[in-house]
Amino acid sequence: MKRRTLIQAGALTAAQGLWSTAQAQETFPSKPITIVVAFTAGGSADQRARQIGKFMSAEMGQSVIVENRPGAGGNIGTQAIARSRPDGYTLGIGNMAPMAVNSSLYKKSTFDPLKELTMIALLERGPLMLVVKTDSPLRSVADVIAATKTKPGGLSFGSSGPGGAHHLSGELFKSMTDTEMTHIPYKGGAAAVVDLLGGQLDFMFEPMYSAVPSVKAGKMRALAITSSNRSPMMPDVPTMAESGVPGFVMENWQGLIGPAGMPAGIVRQLNAVVNKALADPTIKAQMLSQGNEIGGGTAQQFEALVRSETAKWAEVVRHNKIVVQ
Repeated sequence: MKRRTLIQAGALTAAQGLWSTAQAQETFPSKPITIVVAFTAGGSADQRARQIGKFMSAEMGQSVIVENRPGAGGNIGTQAIARSRPDGYTLGIGNMAPMAVNSSLYKKSTFDPLKELTMIALLERGPLMLVVKTDSPLRSVADVIAATKTKPGGLSFGSSGPGGAHHLSGELFKSMTDTEMTHIPYKGGAAAVVDLLGGQLDFMFEPMYSAVPSVKAGKMRALAITSSNRSPMMPDVPTMAESGVPGFVMENWQGLIGPAGMPAGIVRQLNAVVNKALADPTIKAQMLSQGNEIGGGTAQQFEALVRSETAKWAEVVRHNKIVVQ
């Protein structure tokens, strides 16, 4: 009888625990949510966090606070997300570099994004354009490849620093065309653009949002875009695949993430809110105006993207023997 009573008591306690968990999920959120951005204020990740956060706040009835924690190529902020409590109240913007590249790129990697993070929803994909200065003799991707093979050390390309989208685009170009090129890292993309326009660099892969105004102003010439399809913003610019590098796709994506172990119900709730935000005319228009492609879809689809990108960039890093201390 005592044993039966204990079993019954244990079952009641377990049931109460399950009810409490379900109730907590049903009332989520019951306090402010923090979105951690692994880069400085004012950048694309920060802008998107504030934009999506504002929508989430109105939709879910709680304040959303954006916290910038930059450093180490996005590793510091992304690791902070991974180390937080998996209750849905600390989320983050997961970017391509810290999510799918840095574990291979950095000699000492302190966390595994695929094991320590929850992928909630893809926000957007941002292609880049291969650009040269307006009076450059390079007028096509074929010209770049040909010139690279004749110049000692190859042509030079600039980036905002090791591991960023500018840099990785160039490394992917090298590996897919079997050419030698010299990477020149800067402390920011703006400084690299200055040297490109001044003739100190031969070419760059520049994000659409910053490249398009310069191309339209006649300061740069766009040779190709790194997405799988042409952009409606620049329909005359061919893709890298159309330009003789089949299979070349490079998109600087970002999405909403949280720590591993988040309740499935909360993940589904947040995913639904993000998908609703991405259908909002104002948010959608801003993303498209920057040359980005709208994300969305399920959490599982976002996780599949991260896994695929992790394998892709690990091979590029290995093939080109890239290491960041």
